[in-house]
Amino acid sequence: MYKKAFTLLSICLILVSCGSKNKVSKIEDKAASKVISAHYSNAPEFKTMSSRLKLRYTDEEKSQSVGVSFRMQKDSAIWISAQILGIPLAKALITKDRVSYYEKISKTYFDGDYTLVSKWLGTPLDFDKLQNLLLGQTIYDLREERYRLTESTRGYELVPVQELEAVKKMFLLDPKTFKAVAQQLAQEKENRNVTVTYPSYQKVENQNFPEDIKIIANDSGKGTQIEISFKSVTLNEDLSFPFDIPSGYDEIEIE
Repeated sequence: MYKKAFTLLSICLILVSCGSKNKVSKIEDKAASKVISAHYSNAPEFKTMSSRLKLRYTDEEKSQSVGVSFRMQKDSAIWISAQILGIPLAKALITKDRVSYYEKISKTYFDGDYTLVSKWLGTPLDFDKLQNLLLGQTIYDLREERYRLTESTRGYELVPVQELEAVKKMFLLDPKTFKAVAQQLAQEKENRNVTVTYPSYQKVENQNFPEDIKIIANDSGKGTQIEISFKSVTLNEDLSFPFDIPSGYDEIEIE
């Protein structure tokens, strides 16, 4: 299950990595510019974050839940340790330039940079986009393109003025907090899409953090889902990020 959950997050990263890297110096729509500015003004500020997560993975064959210890050093590292009924299952450490994880049941591990994983998945990966997803920020940097703003009872909906890339995008922001309510990314030609929704937020030190995240991915007609619930979130504590691959484990080869 843990490996499949990691793969689902990778699908998200496949989609978010297909966009343009060319920055637009000016957003012409003033209303959209104001909303986008507010989104980044309300981004959470912290050095470290820790939480207990409940992670539920569901695919067409089964559904399973695990408890996860989660730690983050902002803009630097994401550390997770998964357990079921108190029994350690897997551990991962994701940094700016490295992805490492191991699984106890299969006694396998992966330890490599993003180049190797990107080659495996066929597209570059990005630590920052994964961090944004977990913090309720838009996966794409909205300041890099021109967006069209639509206001509705659901909130502020932002779509690119011109769909020049392979990925179609839609971002829905809360009208009060300017945090992400939903994010939709789709590659129609590849029959691949991801929808990320944020059913609820919580206040932590007067800042808005996701309380629940729901990720639904469809890849060539096969649907999978991850639900993440954050409990007991604390900020700015001194944290360690222990990670040592046990001896005797088999390396996962990426060709």
